[in-house]
Amino acid sequence: MKIHFKLFFLLVTTFISTKSFSQQIVENYVPAKNVSLRVGSGEKDFLPFIQKGYTLMIPENKEVKGVLIFLEDSMYDKKNRSAKQLYNQASEKDFAVLSVSTEIPLDFYFSKSSMVSTHELIREVFKTHNLPNENIFFLGASLVGHRAMRYIKFMKEGGFEFQLNVKGIVICNFTLDFTRKWYQHERDIRINRIDLWEPKFINYLLETHLKGTPKNNPESYHNFSAYSYFDEKNRNVKTYKNYAIRAYIEPAIKYKLTKQLRTLYENNSTDIVGFLAELELAGNKNTELIVLQPNDNLSAIKNTQSTWDAINKNELMDWVLKQTEK
Repeated sequence: MKIHFKLFFLLVTTFISTKSFSQQIVENYVPAKNVSLRVGSGEKDFLPFIQKGYTLMIPENKEVKGVLIFLEDSMYDKKNRSAKQLYNQASEKDFAVLSVSTEIPLDFYFSKSSMVSTHELIREVFKTHNLPNENIFFLGASLVGHRAMRYIKFMKEGGFEFQLNVKGIVICNFTLDFTRKWYQHERDIRINRIDLWEPKFINYLLETHLKGTPKNNPESYHNFSAYSYFDEKNRNVKTYKNYAIRAYIEPAIKYKLTKQLRTLYENNSTDIVGFLAELELAGNKNTELIVLQPNDNLSAIKNTQSTWDAINKNELMDWVLKQTEK
């Protein structure tokens, strides 16, 4: 009798662990242009253009009730790596998942053309696949999240006929304050204790596209940042005051101190906590902060992507559903 019970338990467990949801995956990308983009002052500081287009996951045989949107690169983000982690949870709850990429490698959305490209792709997807323009959520870590903040602001201020009905934003461990970020990288370069490719790359782009540094052109940095501690008006915060906001941070203070000699100021958590405080002052009563503890993320490397990987996606999807009921 014990043997039969164990066999039955094993079969049930196997069935549960292999349970999957019927999904349709649509990919639509154009070939990358045979040109490169300068990303530094050196003779080899160029990155090739990437494929422009989208990947869409639609739950089959169900009426779609909402859409989760990730503005992921088609190459450097390992093509929809973050979005794929929510496919099963979203499908179970009748949500589609859309990833959109421009042709610019590691696109910071400095240019209007990048955001127009994203807007046109999203509009095309919603029309072609008859997606509902309701219960729209933007999600992402690192540049994926930054692009979401830039795009939402651009869409709201651009006067476009097609406007997404955004319900909420999921912020995961990314930079909001590019004044702070510039100073962080200046310190990285000065003390020279880590690989300097990223600090030099980002500060080159910031100084090139924002026409200077925070020292000589602070307004440009304030305008580019969704939130800045140094912007007394914090003019951009009001753009997001009517959305449900869930923020994930992983300060990883000891890791950053020992591995990178970074201080509390050189930490994305600083931006996110400040942003939530300003949202509260602006009247947003629907914000939530989730702080990942060391035991929540066992990855040996602590970065923005590992924070996203460690998030409990089932619990996140439950939060998304709760917002649709409000």
